[in-house]
Order: sequence, then structure tokens, then C-alpha cells
Amino acid sequence: MNPRKWIRIFFGFSRAQTNGFIILLPLLAVLIFSAPVYQWWISRQPRDFSKERILLDSLTANWQASEVNTLPVEEEVPVRLFEFNPNSASLDELRALGFSAGLTNRLINYRNKGGQFRVKQDLLRLYGMDSSFYKILVPFINLPETLAREEKKLVALPPGTKRPAPVKFDLNRADTTLLKTIYGIGSKISTRIVNYRESMGGFISRQQVYEIYGLDSAVVLRLDSASFIQPDFQVRTLNINQATEGELVVHPYISKRMATAIVTYRFQHGRYEHIDDLRKIVQLDAAQLEKLKPYLTVD
Repeated sequence: MNPRKWIRIFFGFSRAQTNGFIILLPLLAVLIFSAPVYQWWISRQPRDFSKERILLDSLTANWQASEVNTLPVEEEVPVRLFEFNPNSASLDELRALGFSAGLTNRLINYRNKGGQFRVKQDLLRLYGMDSSFYKILVPFINLPETLAREEKKLVALPPGTKRPAPVKFDLNRADTTLLKTIYGIGSKISTRIVNYRESMGGFISRQQVYEIYGLDSAVVLRLDSASFIQPDFQVRTLNINQATEGELVVHPYISKRMATAIVTYRFQHGRYEHIDDLRKIVQLDAAQLEKLKPYLTVD
């Protein structure tokens, strides 16, 4: 069959439309396949990277020259070990001990800003202090091993003068900065104390501090001696007739399972009339209820 006739019958074209379709069809084929063919042809052509190679070699040469010109000369300083105090050692003494130029500058800048090294391990706080280098220096550092020994060296007061008592702070109002003044409490622990206190609604007993992960007994004793809890402090309470499961589970004393049980029982049996109604929940024992009572309300 004649292709023109077949196209006219299949598409229902007129004679003019058929002629236009026959002309358009090869143009579309050329348009579709021209880009891949062109890309294939370009990929087969040899490319000259000589200009780029010259530029790259020039940059590499400049970079290597810069590296050679900036090599530290501090290693040429002869090293000798002697007893020193990092709070008073001069720049030349530190360099003679083997401190690098950068480490020496950081140590002196730290001192100029009011920083003080109280124990030997404080040197490890310097950025760039290598642990192996520190082990070599330890026998020559004129500082106590631990802070406890240093605390025994109390500054003598004039006869008849009483040493002022340290000012205690409110444990329920202390921020992380104040908490970090206690030896043994750093940024992570202080943040953990504040977060635990806020999620619980406040401390009502100093024994609750023992519940915080990462606090050992010695740190708790120091914190206990430096802080207090107001006898009339009012904790932030949760209304068990209104609180959602998500609000309940935030409290450290309420587990996911317990929060679900509290909300489910309220949905099935109606509002709680008394906090002791929680005893009807199987997952809640008497000890848990006594801990929770100060932090719950039904009003």
C-alpha cells in the first residue's frame, strides 16, 4: 500500500496534512537524534589540556614554595627539662622546655586573660597540648597533683580575723554558670542538672540530685554544701485531668507506659478526684506515687 494513502487512512488526514506530516517526521527525527550524535562526535575529538596543565603546574609550584617558606623553625630550639610553674614561666623558659610557638602563645594569652593553672592536669586544657608531651613534663611541673591538696594551702589571715563563710545559692534558681563554680561540675553536668530540674518541676529534696546521671557522691556533697533549697519552694505541678501523654512523659518520674496508663484510665473512667486514685493503675506502685505526689494535682 502507498505510504501516503496508509497515513491518510490511519490518521484521517487530508492530502495537504499528509504531505506536511511526511515533511515534519524526518525533521523531528533529526531534532531528537542530533544532540546525542553531536555529543558522541565531540567525545571522540582529541582535546588539548596543555593550557590547563601549565596553569595547574604553576599553582602547584607556588603552593609548594609557600609551604617551604612557612615551615616552623621552632624545632631547632634545643630542649632541656627543668622544674617550672606554668603560671609564672617566661616565654623563653617555655620554649626551652619544648613548647611550640603556638602552644606558648596560647598559654601566655590564657594567663594574660586572668587564667590560672591550679593543678598539673590543667595544662591538658590548652588546645594543642599533646598527651605524650604532657607525660614528659609532669615530673617537672611545680603544681599539686589534685585540687584537694591545693585547697589545703589556705591563705593565712591576720590574727583575730575570721574567714568569711562562702555564700550559698538556691539550687532551684542556679543557672549553669553558677553550678560550674562547683569543682567537678562542667558544662555537660551543669546543663544536665538544669534540664533535670526543669523537666521535673524543681527540687524538693537534696537527695534528688543523686538521681542525675553522671554525678558522683563527692560532687553531690560539694554541691550540697554550696547550695540550699527554700523550705517554702513551690514545685511546678502537672494536672493529671488535663495533661496529655506527651506532657506527662517529660517528667523523670513518669515512664512512657505510666503516662499511657494515666491518660487511658482517665479516658475510660472520667476525671481523677484525688491523686490517690492513681493507685488503681496497675503500673504505679506506692513508692512511685509518693515520689510523684508533690508534682501532681487534680485541680
